[in-house]
Amino acid sequence: MTISQTERPVAPGMSRPLTLLFAISGGAAVGNLYWAQPLLSDIAASLGVSIGTAGTLITMTQIGYALGILLIVPLGDTLNRRRLIPAIMLCSAVALAACALAPSFGALLAALAALGLTTVAGQLLTPLAGDLARPEQRGRVVGTIVSGLISGILLSRTISGFLADALGWRAIYIAAAIFIVLLAALVARALPAERPRPAVAYGTLLKSVFSTVRQHRAVQITLIIGASGFSVFTMFWTGLTFLLSSASFNYSVSQIGLVGLVGLAGALAAQRAGWLHDRGWSVKATGAALVLALVSLVIAGFGATHIIPILVAVLLLDIAIQGLNVLNQTRLFSIDPNARSRLNTAFVASNFVGGAIGSTLAGVLWEHGGWVFVAAGGMAIVAFALIVWLTQRKALELR
Repeated sequence: MTISQTERPVAPGMSRPLTLLFAISGGAAVGNLYWAQPLLSDIAASLGVSIGTAGTLITMTQIGYALGILLIVPLGDTLNRRRLIPAIMLCSAVALAACALAPSFGALLAALAALGLTTVAGQLLTPLAGDLARPEQRGRVVGTIVSGLISGILLSRTISGFLADALGWRAIYIAAAIFIVLLAALVARALPAERPRPAVAYGTLLKSVFSTVRQHRAVQITLIIGASGFSVFTMFWTGLTFLLSSASFNYSVSQIGLVGLVGLAGALAAQRAGWLHDRGWSVKATGAALVLALVSLVIAGFGATHIIPILVAVLLLDIAIQGLNVLNQTRLFSIDPNARSRLNTAFVASNFVGGAIGSTLAGVLWEHGGWVFVAAGGMAIVAFALIVWLTQRKALELR
């Protein structure tokens, strides 16, 4: 029996409480990747490095996360997820504790790489939800969970800013470790029992990620669009931290964190993207999301000296990118139900490679041309994604 022929249990549906637990747990996990983002200036000063060097903390965390997605998430198609998911959550709690105790920049860099590698519970929970959800509710359920993941990213900035102002930047990693341990206990109790599945050699499982991508042109196109969108997302938010902490605004870390609440409103609005997928409008809505992202970056570029246009841009960009993520991920889950964890691996790994590129470009573009260069770089990437969508949309519709 091949991997793609492995029998799946009949989807009993996802209850609202279980969907909420998945969303909170996934949001808490992925939020771990971004605690440091509004704290870069504080961490740089504390550990004696430049702010440009501190920006590599985000890059290293995202690279670690991409590796975790590639090496760990495929196991969700073969191992017992009731055991795997709580175990990996506990591993991420250990990495969080290491971040809190890091004595040097090098140690913090290594700890954040380990955190990125192990904080993949959200990307194991999302395909599991795709398995459990009934077909008519899959878009809504996945939309809710993905919105939870994105809300975790945005709330992490706000929470870390307030805690850092009050207790120092290390406190956030201690608090996050405790919270993840509590969630791991809840998830272990709530996850349903799974039917045993045939064992698959680990090397074969990893190779099948790439073969699954090669088999479906719609997957390849979706990965390109998704990576482009997430590159813009991390470029924008990393550059925004530099902008708001510069002389033009001179915001504290807690004030920078509050800006994340505007993005939270956008993430909640993007939850409706799953509804669009369920009604057959996924491809058209993808193009609309890319256009909205381009508009938001134009507003951001021209509004570099005033907070109101920046806040409008944050809201619109988050609606666009989070909607794009929901549409892409739900579309992938409908292509091959027997390979959802591996498709999710390909999707998130490519997204976070794009994210690592975006955060690195943000530092380079900021140093050479400030916020205007950051916004222009984002526009160029979105324009590329729009060209891909325009020329390949029929392949997406015929998947």
